Amino acid sequence: MGREEVAPTPEEPKPKVLVASGTTDMARISDAFAAPKPSWFTPKRLLAIFCVINLLNYVDRGAIASNGVNGSRKTCTESGICTSGSGIQGDFNLNNFKDGVLSSAFMVGLLVASPIFASLAKSVNPFRLIGVGLLVWTFATAGCGFSFDFWSITFCRMLVGVGEASFISLAAPFIDDNAPVAQKTAWLGIFYMCIPAGIALGYVYGGLVGNHFNWRFAFFGEAIFMCPFVVLGFVMKPLQLKGFSPAESKRALAGVETAVSEVKDESTVKGGMLSIKEEIMDQGLNGPSKSKCRYINLDQLSRFVKDMKVLLLEKVYVVNVLGYISYNFVIGAYSYWGPKAGYNIYHMNNADTIFGGITIVAGIVGTIAGGYVLDKMSSTLSNAFKLCDPC
Repeated sequence: MGREEVAPTPEEPKPKVLVASGTTDMARISDAFAAPKPSWFTPKRLLAIFCVINLLNYVDRGAIASNGVNGSRKTCTESGICTSGSGIQGDFNLNNFKDGVLSSAFMVGLLVASPIFASLAKSVNPFRLIGVGLLVWTFATAGCGFSFDFWSITFCRMLVGVGEASFISLAAPFIDDNAPVAQKTAWLGIFYMCIPAGIALGYVYGGLVGNHFNWRFAFFGEAIFMCPFVVLGFVMKPLQLKGFSPAESKRALAGVETAVSEVKDESTVKGGMLSIKEEIMDQGLNGPSKSKCRYINLDQLSRFVKDMKVLLLEKVYVVNVLGYISYNFVIGAYSYWGPKAGYNIYHMNNADTIFGGITIVAGIVGTIAGGYVLDKMSSTLSNAFKLCDPC
């Protein structure tokens, strides 16, 4: 009998292992939520750049206070001999009241815009907000140079305040987040040192440019100097303040949506990853519903009002604000009317240089020394008041 041949059994298809696929899908979703790569801004670079920007902000304040830019009004003697005015006051024939309004007009924009920018930082990356503010500041200072009467330059000065508001309200928290713990006070001291230094440099800068060229060129120069920092604000990878949503949150949500839709198309299994995807989709990652969108502005407004109430009930905050108001009241009057008094009352030929020198030396030494001593004493509230009392 011949040997019966047995037909080979076809190999049963091996079950597909879905673990790898699931892992890949999970990787896609987790990549979307992955933390952004480190920014080019190291803490020291951040401090240096913010100090230069702060310096330019206050150079602008010193420049408009200097006699070279602010100038003097046209005067006439009893005999009918008239001398032409100089600077902004001379060109627009401003009395002292209008001159004072012009010096403080930027505060209107600053006061209105500061809480708005601070509130927007919860939904928009603060670093980008600073970039927007610097752009407004640059156009506004250039607009001051092109102004043609009192109202046009007053409006531009208000816009300068709006642009400055984004930087002033957000720069210090960035520095506080990134400074070494033991040197936070010193770093903030260096940052705030740029206030008297900028005003002092503004005196000298405004005097030199105003006397040798024209007061308008002082504003054009400020706008040119700020341009590189505006570009940095929009081009460089943004940093994020602690306690706020990630800088790339919107991109991350979009990435999750894309990853989930790809997983849906590729997967044929109804359990496992599908349930995870459904759970993610159920959590509202596809964006807010239309009904929620209608009330988003109302929610932001109520949140803003709530934040204001919390701040006003914080005694330490209120005391610091009142102290800063007093500080600005004194330094504002001194910085704007001091050089003018030097020229008109005491007939000083170099009032801008003298006022600038005194301000820069006293401001730099006092600010750095205060920050250094407070770090050594430990940065507590009681020690801060002890340090301020003798001043």
